[in-house]
Amino acid sequence: MAGDRDITPERADALRREHDAQLIDVREDHEWDAGRIDGARHIVLGEVASQASTIAQDRPVVFYCRVGSRSAMAADAFRTAGYEAYSLGGGLQAWAGDGRPLEPANGTIADH
Repeated sequence: MAGDRDITPERADALRREHDAQLIDVREDHEWDAGRIDGARHIVLGEVASQASTIAQDRPVVFYCRVGSRSAMAADAFRTAGYEAYSLGGGLQAWAGDGRPLEPANGTIADH
């Protein structure tokens, strides 16, 4: 399962549309405020473990951050706990670089 942890923006979007995947942004508050993926939930990385019970285990979960390193840690932990968990490879930079929209309409990708 670990081999397919990192997924493309296209695959993340398909999981969201076709399998009601949960999108979780693990970045810091100022990063979230600058720009995010529409429909995502914000849980900073340091709080993800304590919020695990609020994340449905019967639906895929896609974690994302700025470039994919923080979300990879979250995805690994949730995979170990039995979730179908993924990390958006390349993070929000890959999402936006693929021409996908950010919220709000003038959203940007903040530095760490």
